[in-house]
Amino acid sequence: MGIFRPKIYKKNIFEINYNLLKDKGIKCLIFDLDNTLGLISHKNCPDEAKNLIKKLQKDFTVVISSNNTKKRIKPYLQELGIEGTSWSMKPSIKSLIYIKNKYKLHKKEMCIIGDQIVTDILAGNRFKIMTILVDPLGNKDLKITGLNRKIEEKIIKYYEKKGLFERGKYYG
Repeated sequence: MGIFRPKIYKKNIFEINYNLLKDKGIKCLIFDLDNTLGLISHKNCPDEAKNLIKKLQKDFTVVISSNNTKKRIKPYLQELGIEGTSWSMKPSIKSLIYIKNKYKLHKKEMCIIGDQIVTDILAGNRFKIMTILVDPLGNKDLKITGLNRKIEEKIIKYYEKKGLFERGKYYG
């Protein structure tokens, strides 16, 4: 069950210590889109997230990896001036392999940041890269994500019993 546990857990993308990641040798930040960078209802990247991503681009290669469609992620990619993968099918590691090869990275230089344990965190841990879980920005999810959230609840309950993870107890 350790494969579902994030290395770092923060309230949102703004609480992450990016300087610490840089010091650890991270060169590429891979962000999930929905409920991580913006709400599902957001057509464009919220200003606060946009400002953060622009700032991060000075020190990191920033990429979006989303299970959503190309049409959904395109406005974000254009606004932010970054690249990304749609239909990533996380927890598949296919998009992570693509990003690693495209940017000529080592796994130890990569970090995935997302709001779902059974997609983002599982993919990152399976690929053996740094994983950061953030709380979802909103309650509205894609239909398939509803099922993922139910599975996630069971995983979290298991981890809580073992004293390994608890919602709202941030670490890292």
